[in-house]
Amino acid sequence: MKELIKYIAKSLVDVPEEVFVAEIMGEHTSVIELKVAKEDLGKVIGKQGRTARAMRTILSAASTKINKRSVLEIIE
Repeated sequence: MKELIKYIAKSLVDVPEEVFVAEIMGEHTSVIELKVAKEDLGKVIGKQGRTARAMRTILSAASTKINKRSVLEIIE
């Protein structure tokens, strides 16, 4: 899941080397933290949060395949 979010985020931003993704694993849930450069934050969130919502939807669909729950946190 971590690599999936990293790939999507790097494709969206202008400074891909500043994309940082951390995964905190739990028993049934994993939290994926995404941090990007300050000037790229708007690109990752999108208008009215549409891009972030789409990333969460993709993550949810991929997580369902492995019977886990994943949550995406975008850190400023």
